[in-house]
Amino acid sequence: MSVDADVIVVGGGVVGSCVAGFLAEAGKGVLVVDDGHIGGSNANAGSLHVQMQSRFMQLYPQNVPGMERQLPLYPKAVRFWQAFEKKLGADFELKKNGGLMVAESEEQLAFLHVKAARERKLGLEVEVLDRAELDRIAPYLGPSIVGAELCRDEGKLNPLRCNAAIRRWLMALGVRLREGEAVRTITRDKGGFRIGTARGATLRAGTLVLATAAGTAALAGQLGVHIPARAEPLHMNITEATAPMIGHLVQHADRMITLKQFSTGQIVIGGGWPAALVGERGHPTVLLDSLLANAALARQIAPRIAPLRIIRTWAGINTSVDGKGVLGPVHAVPGLHVAIPGDAGYTLGPFSARMVAEMVLSRDPGEDMSDYTPMRFAGATVQAI
Repeated sequence: MSVDADVIVVGGGVVGSCVAGFLAEAGKGVLVVDDGHIGGSNANAGSLHVQMQSRFMQLYPQNVPGMERQLPLYPKAVRFWQAFEKKLGADFELKKNGGLMVAESEEQLAFLHVKAARERKLGLEVEVLDRAELDRIAPYLGPSIVGAELCRDEGKLNPLRCNAAIRRWLMALGVRLREGEAVRTITRDKGGFRIGTARGATLRAGTLVLATAAGTAALAGQLGVHIPARAEPLHMNITEATAPMIGHLVQHADRMITLKQFSTGQIVIGGGWPAALVGERGHPTVLLDSLLANAALARQIAPRIAPLRIIRTWAGINTSVDGKGVLGPVHAVPGLHVAIPGDAGYTLGPFSARMVAEMVLSRDPGEDMSDYTPMRFAGATVQAI
């Protein structure tokens, strides 16, 4: 079976879906191919990050310059989420109540002062609060917390609602979906690309967008393009519902944690404790040690969580490259575009997708994209094009 389209988008997460939607709105015939594996968008915890996450700074200090370069995009991405919610006429349960990165020692608080000063120079609106100031806005925090950095642009949303609304948008636009179908081969074809799938289909398009997060490395490699994206499996929990308690997105200055409460009253506990990739499909799988440590730290930060039962635990995948997104055309392979938003990819997802779609359409994306070009890795190509 052979199927033709103007544009094939590989990857049906929030980025690939939004790229497809924006291109379809511009009149392109778009086909989305997704393998159906658990990844980032279908396992996301719903944080809207803006300030630099201390976890990434500690794990990948070599990527901090890249994170700083992309930092100004984060508040724009949150505003884009707000506009996108209105555009789709949907309820994402989006709340921009601010984010707190808490400290449990004077050393951690000093780190937050240094980080906040750097972020202010880069254009963020952040401030460091002492314990007395925290008591007024976050009385749920435990006695070990001595202060926190407040970023008012941070927030949270419900990714289940977001993903469902985006799917309805694609259906209304006539975007074709091939779901649960892995891409096996990608080759150059006359005037474009030929894709072979695990179901034996041959798909052809003049333009190809790879929005496959960590999977982009292997697919781009088939075209001789080096994209050093790597998968980072992470752990998450959700509690039973309780009365409104946590209004902020809560993180930690030195340890892996995020806390947020949905409108349902359930509290999501995440923040980067490791999970495992299991089996031939690399299925993200929960580790008991992460579950216990994640829950214990949440209880320490917000003791009122202690009586709540964890009703579900799961794992997903974050994609890391070099601290920055990989967005735009691969000039060495005409017609090929990459769409990897960078760390905190769900936050950056629709905004990054919009910029990639504009570049596919040969229009101004509205930002200087030179920092995010896939061609920055051209010196390490897999093979000659």
